[in-house]
Amino acid sequence: MCRNIKPLYNFEPPVTDDEIRAAALQFVRKVSGFSKPSKANEDAFNAAVDEIAAASRNLLAALETTAPPRNREDEAIKAQIRSARRFAK
Repeated sequence: MCRNIKPLYNFEPPVTDDEIRAAALQFVRKVSGFSKPSKANEDAFNAAVDEIAAASRNLLAALETTAPPRNREDEAIKAQIRSARRFAK
């Protein structure tokens, strides 16, 4: 999985359309192998990003949980700590 794709579900404040689109873009980049498509592939690339973003929105809207929402700032701090431990070696 792309390391740049972050979990988007069950956060406070809720995920934004920009965050969903960014995750979809990272996914399509990973799958296609293109960070930026050529003009010949641009339409297909952008269509895939749009479709994955729409599917992601639908998924996030349909999910249910009884867990309390996670705090974005707390999760960012935890990620920084994990990264520091990982790369300190």
